[in-house]
Amino acid sequence: MIIIGEKINGSIPSVAEAIAKRDAEFIKARAAAQAESGATFIDCCASVPESEEVETLKWMIECIQEVTELPISVDSPSPDVLAQAYKFCKRPGIFNSVSGEGDKIEKIFPIMAEPENRGWQVIALLSDDTGIPKCAADRLKVFDKIMAKAKEYGISPDRIHIDPLVEMLCTSEDGIETNVEVISSVRSQYPSIHITAAVSNISFNLPVRKLINYGFLVLAMNAGLDSAIMDPTNRDMLGLVYATEALLGLDDYCMEYIGAYREGLIGPVKK
Repeated sequence: MIIIGEKINGSIPSVAEAIAKRDAEFIKARAAAQAESGATFIDCCASVPESEEVETLKWMIECIQEVTELPISVDSPSPDVLAQAYKFCKRPGIFNSVSGEGDKIEKIFPIMAEPENRGWQVIALLSDDTGIPKCAADRLKVFDKIMAKAKEYGISPDRIHIDPLVEMLCTSEDGIETNVEVISSVRSQYPSIHITAAVSNISFNLPVRKLINYGFLVLAMNAGLDSAIMDPTNRDMLGLVYATEALLGLDDYCMEYIGAYREGLIGPVKK
């Protein structure tokens, strides 16, 4: 499972406070903790006004890169910001994100097509100018358009993380069914593509959110999810990832599961 650590995001009050105070040690500590817990990428989202975003991301990225060599998921709703901020990264990471909305793809895919940027990946949301399609069939139409553009720019499926868009369970009529159908269809069409999701979105406004998150994670992985935007320091969630991979036959002889336990990533905290 590709784990995109979610804990450096300005929408989190404590992170917003650290950004405002330019508390580098706070950002560094969060980056180091996620790296030590098994993250594959560190997401970096400023959540500040766009006029301040590039400068803020530069500072945040520099803080992260002082304590870990993990690649960064540069996170902004603005393709113009992404087109500038990715240059601060020492190694290829993820553009987070593009969608079928506006000209986002036309601004990011050409950058990814440049020979020096062939290592960069991208998260692609299945939304367009009409918003988030309500049914799986319409989301898959957006997916087809995104993949046509990827082919046009020579971007291989294994550089793309498709986000089917997880909505709140308590307000969606067929949310789980829609996501499972989209994930399964995308996986069957492109075996090498990545499929990601912000797992905790499913449980907004519900009590004991972790139970909903855990259940959804297993269902989504069974459908083909192989990437997740989540908290890698949550040992129970991380353990569930390793356990589900083993149960799905994705971990030969359970060696990854056993290795994660021996390394202290999952299970009781070893004293």
